[in-house]
Amino acid sequence: MADLKKVSQGARNSAFLRWIYGNLTCFSQEHMQTFGYLAAMLPVVDELYDTDEEKVQALSTYRTFFNTEPQIGTMVVGLTVGLEEARANGEPLDDDTINGIRAGLMGPLAGLGDSIIVGTFIPILLGIALGLSNGGSVLGPLFYVIAWNLVMYFGMKFAFDQGYELGGSAVEALVGPQSAALRDSIVMVGTIVIGAVAATWINITTALSFQFSADSGLVLQDTLDSIFPKFLNIFFVWLCWYLMTKRKMSPTVVMGLLVVVALVGVLLGFFDPGLSY
Repeated sequence: MADLKKVSQGARNSAFLRWIYGNLTCFSQEHMQTFGYLAAMLPVVDELYDTDEEKVQALSTYRTFFNTEPQIGTMVVGLTVGLEEARANGEPLDDDTINGIRAGLMGPLAGLGDSIIVGTFIPILLGIALGLSNGGSVLGPLFYVIAWNLVMYFGMKFAFDQGYELGGSAVEALVGPQSAALRDSIVMVGTIVIGAVAATWINITTALSFQFSADSGLVLQDTLDSIFPKFLNIFFVWLCWYLMTKRKMSPTVVMGLLVVVALVGVLLGFFDPGLSY
């Protein structure tokens, strides 16, 4: 009886590093993370199969569309490494089976990853970094860069290894029917964190005032504060949300628009940048 094929630790490490650094390689609306995934599977397929024909056939499985949240989604890559190992050892796993698992997992894990990583973890790290940056301290950006990269690397490595070693059971708790409450709770925490960051770190005021006579005038910011404190803060947060969700503008375009609004506002005297020369 022939020995069972086993993906070596070196090949698994190579696959993981290819994914972590190349999951957005050749990114496009048509392929998304397909090519990054394909590159990650190259060392695995190269080690498991002997002939070029077998390698080409195995790699053709991973040419189909794939897109998920890159950090949590690392588990899918580890899982398919295990599936590919099983297929190379004669298990009845065809392309449709593997791609069905990939397609079934990428959506739920994307939602979970966006809630945990983008909606919760990154804002928390940024909130801490902003606090450390008070007074122009370099500790803030250094903390964020170091903390994010360390947690991202070891977290993704853990997800990859769990996907490989535990197979489908590793993701059952995250995508199964009993995980709805967990996902809803994470979404709620993420929403609260985003709201807290916006309320804490955004501070927009206007310097616009009107002088009607020598004894009477109107300071617009004082009037707004008496009617609706922090009105400009919530208005600009709402505006950004509206432009990105309803008008489908990219964050880059919205940031550029805010720069234009700020520049025009300063020129017209609506905003006071507080600069002195």
